[in-house]
Amino acid sequence: MIFRKITSQVVEDLSYFPVVSIIGPRQVGKTTLVKMLKDFLVKPHIYLDLELDSDLRKLDNAEAYLKLHFDKTVIIDEVQRMPRLFPLIRSLVDLQKEPARFILLGSASPGLIREASESLAGRIAYSELTPFGLTEIQDIIPMNRHWLKGGFPDALLAPTDALTQRWLENFVKTFIERDLRELGHEVSPPFLQRMLTMLSHLHGQTLNISDLSRSLNISQPTVRRYLDLLEGGFIIRRLSPYFKNVGKRLVKSPKVFIRDTGLLHRLANISSLENLLGHPLVGASWEGYVIEQILRFTGNAWEFYYYRTHNKAEVDLILISPQGKIGCIEIKYSSAPSLSKGFYESVADIQPDYKYVIVPTGEKYPKNEDVWVCNLIDFLEKELPNW
Repeated sequence: MIFRKITSQVVEDLSYFPVVSIIGPRQVGKTTLVKMLKDFLVKPHIYLDLELDSDLRKLDNAEAYLKLHFDKTVIIDEVQRMPRLFPLIRSLVDLQKEPARFILLGSASPGLIREASESLAGRIAYSELTPFGLTEIQDIIPMNRHWLKGGFPDALLAPTDALTQRWLENFVKTFIERDLRELGHEVSPPFLQRMLTMLSHLHGQTLNISDLSRSLNISQPTVRRYLDLLEGGFIIRRLSPYFKNVGKRLVKSPKVFIRDTGLLHRLANISSLENLLGHPLVGASWEGYVIEQILRFTGNAWEFYYYRTHNKAEVDLILISPQGKIGCIEIKYSSAPSLSKGFYESVADIQPDYKYVIVPTGEKYPKNEDVWVCNLIDFLEKELPNW
């Protein structure tokens, strides 16, 4: 069993909130995590998997069934398959408001399941379970393997690269052809597959909706809707630009990333570390990997941006701690990184508290002007906790 970082947060939520939801993409380990959490429940529990017809039938008369188990914690897996449950759960919680009444597992964000966010407001705590983060597996999996294969357990732990590729291919196919339709979203699988492939080549770049619309020959509103679906399904991340208190002309479009680098590499037909290191995408892939690992480590209380002016001054990541400390972070796949004039212009604009260059390996050392070069693992485990 690999310990998941969100476990302590979920355990704390179970002690206070009547409804606790663990969300994240399919096959990321939500069911495994909740089985471990059973030891922390003070009441008996029942488990329903809405992908099983037998469990679906139990909820033909959901109100009667759930009232029958008033004295238990009810765990419902793949809850997004039955959105009509959310108003009922709200009513049952209001009749008997106590911690850990329901644990809901879902493969879509609250924004994609509007009934959940609207019906259970004030009664529910959400935690996102991501694919394995680097700090969760670094003692058993080399970083380069994690970067190449991504963090989905079945892809990362597959015995061969070919099986990893096959699993990731099936994951994308299932998400496009089944998961979105089950959420009630009508999509064109060929268009969405083309869009995902195109986004893999735009990974780490500024998102231009009109260019994407022309390339796919679909309308801009359709492009935006598909992007929302991909983000709500935990497939992509849009990184917003930073523009606070800076009196310059700034780029205001988000940058787009495929969140899991295993998925990115599958979409780009990169099947081995040797292929990756010789691929034009290597720098952008490393940038996205570093950003995603930092976001998984810090959590939702932190703010994340990138910075770019129309004069090409740029910082890959601006990180703001809950205490308001600002860090400017440049990401380089190099043991001897060089920094552009644009980075120093950006630092002068932003006036951060910390300045780092994140590289794959090596000891921490000063670059100049209080800029520190640091490897990713040390940055996560030694530097960030001091902010």
